[in-house]
Amino acid sequence: MLSRRNAWLSVAALVGAVLAGPSAWAAGQALIPARSEVTFVAKQLGVPLQGRFKVFAAQTSFDPKALAQSQIAFQLDLGSVALNADADTELRKPDWFNTVKFPKATFQSSAIKAVGAGKFEVAGKLVIKGVSRDVVIPVQLTQAQGVSLATGGFALKRLDFKVGEGDWADTSIVANDVQVQFKLALQGIPAL
Repeated sequence: MLSRRNAWLSVAALVGAVLAGPSAWAAGQALIPARSEVTFVAKQLGVPLQGRFKVFAAQTSFDPKALAQSQIAFQLDLGSVALNADADTELRKPDWFNTVKFPKATFQSSAIKAVGAGKFEVAGKLVIKGVSRDVVIPVQLTQAQGVSLATGGFALKRLDFKVGEGDWADTSIVANDVQVQFKLALQGIPAL
């Protein structure tokens, strides 16, 4: 019979394994946060507003020569949004990101396909505010001096994820389309 302490350790190990995701996360592959960024452009009353997220993380097991076994997971701290002081406070509220209940947005790849030299389409599930949608994200991968730079962007409809509910659902005030751009510096990715 397991002692209470050993039972808790077993549960903690199981939870850790689930949270860590696939056992295939490659040792040595890591995001370089200081050289990475996630930005977005939304329009309010037709005026483009550019913001960014200051805190995010990625786990990869990516080999351009073994795409069927490759995986990418990404987490974004929604409370780290940076647009301007007033907007940042508003965006954390329930009508927008509801960061108390949904602190993170996540992406988990389900398939990666090569579409050209250093170009890939990464399909997977994007989850924001508990709403899951299938997305395909185009990614350009370049490599230099041991660092792989993954860049790309995609459009999403904020209302598909319940971002901007209530009075903010009026798309004549805040447009439904949001453009997301990213630049992720990664180490440990095998050569193209």
